[in-house]
Amino acid sequence: MNIIEVKDLKKSYLVPGHKKKTFNAVDRISLKIRKGEIYGILGPNGAGKTTTLEMLEGLKEIDDGTALIDGIDVTIDPYNVKKVIGVQLQSNEYFDKLDLSELLTLFSKLYSTTVDNMKLLDQVDLSDKANSKTQELSGGQRQRFSIACALVNSPKILFLDEPPTGLDPQAKRNLWRLVRELNTSGMTIVLTTHNMEEAEYLCDRIAIMDKGRLIAEDTPSALIESHAPEPSDIPVTGNIEDVFLNLTGHSLRD
Repeated sequence: MNIIEVKDLKKSYLVPGHKKKTFNAVDRISLKIRKGEIYGILGPNGAGKTTTLEMLEGLKEIDDGTALIDGIDVTIDPYNVKKVIGVQLQSNEYFDKLDLSELLTLFSKLYSTTVDNMKLLDQVDLSDKANSKTQELSGGQRQRFSIACALVNSPKILFLDEPPTGLDPQAKRNLWRLVRELNTSGMTIVLTTHNMEEAEYLCDRIAIMDKGRLIAEDTPSALIESHAPEPSDIPVTGNIEDVFLNLTGHSLRD
């Protein structure tokens, strides 16, 4: 069963310095995401990953095409879409005078619901930080707290935009464990990433975007078999990074 269905999705912007010339940041992509899977969108800066997520979340207007979230048309009914999704953005700002527990209460009020703050903080391994301010948290703790905020409405779908950015290896692994646990509980996870290891480790299926277009989509193992049966460099076997290099011709680090 598909919980997200996207058809011919398009978003255009003016070319900097031109009043009439436009380019497609998202160029008529179509995809279907199954209920209960972890689906990754992989691509370099400017590929259209974040713009795609923001249209699905109702944060950016859709120029053309359709997007259905749990059967709800994002363009027609963005309010009800927000009831079934949780969104963790690349960066977050909080009221710096409120502690974590107070912030969760605030977020729950925005959804006209109530949550067990301690239970939610325990879920993201932050119960001992309930009375702390966000500026007192480490980078990994802030990322986990941002996910806690995204869970206050018990979403069916959780959107994560490059969740491990800036984290040390241990914090990154802790975040991956949390994502896996949420998915095991039945939650559909959609994430964007630059991290090849993350995509290969977490995702049931991966979509690779480049220049606004969807250029490949499959399971990590199938992508490797189809596009990188032989490694492009010294490693013993091909991996998702080899797939990306072979499909796009450039590295995510370019």
